[in-house]
Amino acid sequence: MVEIYEVVQSETEQRPHKVSFYIEKDKADEVIKALSESLEKHGLDFKIIYSGGIALDVLPQGAGKGQALAYLLKRLKTEGKVPDNTLVCGDSGNDAELFSVPEVYGVMVSNAQEELLQWYADNAKNNPNIIHATERCAAGIIQAIGHFSLGPNTSPRDVPHFSECKPDNVNPGHEIVKFYLFYERWRCAEVEDTDPCMENLKVDYHPAGVFVHPSGVERSLHDCINAMRSCYGDKQGRKFRVWVDRVSPVQMSSDTWIVKFDKWELSGDERHCCITTVVLSSKGGDASDGFTWRHMHQTWLEGWGVKDHSNWLF
Repeated sequence: MVEIYEVVQSETEQRPHKVSFYIEKDKADEVIKALSESLEKHGLDFKIIYSGGIALDVLPQGAGKGQALAYLLKRLKTEGKVPDNTLVCGDSGNDAELFSVPEVYGVMVSNAQEELLQWYADNAKNNPNIIHATERCAAGIIQAIGHFSLGPNTSPRDVPHFSECKPDNVNPGHEIVKFYLFYERWRCAEVEDTDPCMENLKVDYHPAGVFVHPSGVERSLHDCINAMRSCYGDKQGRKFRVWVDRVSPVQMSSDTWIVKFDKWELSGDERHCCITTVVLSSKGGDASDGFTWRHMHQTWLEGWGVKDHSNWLF
């Protein structure tokens, strides 16, 4: 067997049907060739994937991201839930299989690794459904959404006025994103500090609504809104960002939603996160009229809490 065991990845990266190694880029071709020959001699049906200029995975031939996506699309079709469109996104060699799945759109972001760009040049450069974006990371995905006309392709963060940020399909997740963008801009003094502004904000929060702070302390949502006045502009000119991740809305009744997400906050070089659950109800029984916040509960994500709880408002 090829002598590569000294660069085996940690146990957390191993799986029952996958073994992973770290291989230096200048040795990758030699190792892959020798490993392939050795595995073939043992009669194994395998595939080797090299990505990121360092990571080498050995998997069964029938495994991989491409097969997983093909299975999922087939399953959805069988259940009569065929998606309108499917966009696959990638930045390294282990994403290449995704772009081989029929009837999907694909984008390789501008910061994609060399091995994926080589695959694109060899296999997909003339495929109109696959592009190499000029933008990095998530911006490249947004670029692809616009290029293929798959939906709105402007990030809410790039919209200066929230009144202009109205999605075609009303989604409670958008309500969450919109509030935290406002919260970030408030702390950075990028919106005006006016009484009408705060009163309009209060309209979206039920008078009896409760916020359970990560520390366990309960406060009314209206009290929390009032407390925002004292921290207006306290992050102005500083490194401060707020974002949400893994936003998952679930409709519980005709006018009620539960939205779960991770809320992140970066202040200076410190990054903190809490797991958040929000209960929203539609105004007037119709989601198109907007949402009312009824309850909010946060707990610290393990290892990402803050020492001074007073600085964590929402």
